Amino acid sequence: MRKGLLILLVAACLAAASAYAGGPKEDVFKGKLFAPNIILENQAELSLSKQQFTQIRKAVVEVQANVAEHEWDVREAYQNIMAELDEMPIDEQQVLEHVSAALRAENEVKKLQVTMLIRLKNLLTDEQIAYLESVRD
Repeated sequence: MRKGLLILLVAACLAAASAYAGGPKEDVFKGKLFAPNIILENQAELSLSKQQFTQIRKAVVEVQANVAEHEWDVREAYQNIMAELDEMPIDEQQVLEHVSAALRAENEVKKLQVTMLIRLKNLLTDEQIAYLESVRD
């Protein structure tokens, strides 16, 4: 019973951490950055140049490759956590080290995503940014 409760508690904490790492529901950047899908959905209206389109594609592909690598690290850390939770007694310090590894990997994913969003905005002209801001509102 105690072990089941502990597993449930750790799973709830990890789910909460993952949900938080996924980002709050509100736009923390207050609309100052634009997701690639928003840019591409408005590609015609923005009159993206071939060079802009190519650079946007490159930035997105680069981030996707790096994110995939960190997602493997997250999965591995969670698998290690679950394996540790099967032990009796549970090595609290070892579990917390695995939790820290998972959170570090999730944090790296977020940094990569924000870096990409900044690069995308830097590829846009002032007029393109103004247009995206107008369709967002």
